Order: sequence, then C-alpha cells, then structure tokens
Amino acid sequence: MEFKPLTGADKPKIRFLVVDDSVFARKNLCKMVQLFGGDVAGEAGDGHAAIEAYASTRPDIVLMDITMPKMEGIEAVEHIVRDHPEARIVMVSSVGYQDNIVAALQKGARHFVQKPVKPETLYEIIQYVLNDHVEPVQATAGEVKS
Repeated sequence: MEFKPLTGADKPKIRFLVVDDSVFARKNLCKMVQLFGGDVAGEAGDGHAAIEAYASTRPDIVLMDITMPKMEGIEAVEHIVRDHPEARIVMVSSVGYQDNIVAALQKGARHFVQKPVKPETLYEIIQYVLNDHVEPVQATAGEVKS
C-alpha cells in the first residue's frame, strides 16, 4: 500500500516522538512514520524519558505505549498534557488493555491503536488526530470495543 505524505510539499514534515520499552516495537513504528513521510523527532523507552523527550523535541504527535517500566504510558500522558495541553498523543496498546485505553483517553490522549500495529490503521488514526485541533477524543468504558 502506498501512503500520501501527511503534509504537503510546502509544509514541514510531521514530527513524531515514539515511546515504547521494546526497541523492536519502536523501530517498527519509526519505519511506519517514515513510510508516511513523517520525521522521527525522538524516541523513548519509558514514561520518564517520554516526558523529557516531549519537552525537548515538541513533536506534533506522540505514539505512546501503555505498559512500560519506571513509568507507565498513562501516567506519562497525564504529565505531558498537564504541561502541554496541545499535545497530541496516540496510545499504542496490546489486546486486553481496554480499561487502560479509557484511562489514557480520560487523561488527555487523543486516540489509540492496537498492537500489532497495521500501517494503514495507524495512518488513518494519525490523519484523524492531525485534523482534530479542538477536542480530544472522549471515551467511556462502553465505547471501547475489543
């Protein structure tokens, strides 16, 4: 499948921060971001590193794993959004973490994608989040489907 670049020729590339404790998962997400014409502004392996990396890189979008050592993704989302309300964070979660997804959305994440991540699904979610300038995604436990 071929993807249109996420920005036009006259606009800068969309900058991403990729956060996952698995190096393999991070590299896989980075490859997808580049496939979409995006730029990897930074990578982090836990929530603490994600908070620091967000402050120093100010990416357009964060792809954040939920389950990580030192600090979970949900707690990192809360810190980042508190300090940077404009942050656009997409949670990346494994099957069976619907309650965590709802918690992350309530803390300020804009959307989520389920592992294993399919490029076409991630691309659509990123497009949605980039066009969602006003209201973050709101969810209740009943709205999240498995």
